[in-house]
Amino acid sequence: MSIAHGTILSGLSTVPDLEQGLRAYGDVLGLRLVEKGVLPEELAISWGCASNAGSPYAVLRPASGEPCWFRLIEQVSHPEFKATRSYGWAAFECTVADVWRWPKELPADLFTVVGMPKNIENMQPTFIPMQALGPGREMIYLNEVLIPESDLNLPPAKSPVDRIFICVLAAPDRAASVAWYRDALGLEKGTDYTIPYTMINKAFDLPAGTQTTLTMVRSGKMPVVEVDDYPDAATPRPRHAGMLPPGNALVTLAMSDLNACNLDWITPPAAQEGAMYEGRRAATTIGPAGELLELVETGK
Repeated sequence: MSIAHGTILSGLSTVPDLEQGLRAYGDVLGLRLVEKGVLPEELAISWGCASNAGSPYAVLRPASGEPCWFRLIEQVSHPEFKATRSYGWAAFECTVADVWRWPKELPADLFTVVGMPKNIENMQPTFIPMQALGPGREMIYLNEVLIPESDLNLPPAKSPVDRIFICVLAAPDRAASVAWYRDALGLEKGTDYTIPYTMINKAFDLPAGTQTTLTMVRSGKMPVVEVDDYPDAATPRPRHAGMLPPGNALVTLAMSDLNACNLDWITPPAAQEGAMYEGRRAATTIGPAGELLELVETGK
């Protein structure tokens, strides 16, 4: 299968209990378990998170077979972490077949619904989103695509919960982050939107109408990263020494050629085995908002 440059291959989340995470993502969301075990030391070191080596680890995939893997790693919770309050990966947006079914089908012991389905003000209604926190306080958006083709190509779901098609980045300097993704990774700056961003306004106790500007970084017409301006009250992500950031921890993108990337790697690119990697070279870098970004070489 040919995988296009910039494709979101994986969103990785930390959870306090892996079996609870598997109930949430497998039993409830209907993703299929494809790998389970402990995190290899080499992979943990490549992320700059050596203390995660040996942690319980699982990989799931949509029933559709789309090339997108949801990874869960068991990690002790951080007492100072609150969703949507710090820089870094803020949310993974998934395409779903029927957004209206999910508010009543997410069990309260596994998910916290923080945003009911609704149209987004100041944006063409190309999809209807809702938001929920998972068992590790990671944010997931469940989005039903209404218009697959507009200024962006949005993927209609091929299974009840399907692939991640946008990763949301909370940035201290939106323009700098957008430029970094363009210049270092060969992606493109897309449209700017200014909206009353409910999740941010709630998290920072801002008036309901407070406006936030975001920029979509894309590969051709495929959305990749939504870069959000965050308030000055945001902070770097609190985390345990030597471990992954809590919540939405790491994003993996497909890159045609790692040698063409103008990046500082945590460790040099190396072949990795297992689900998603399949022997391909991979390497991880740290983005300008402090985010962990892993790149897997998929060829042209």
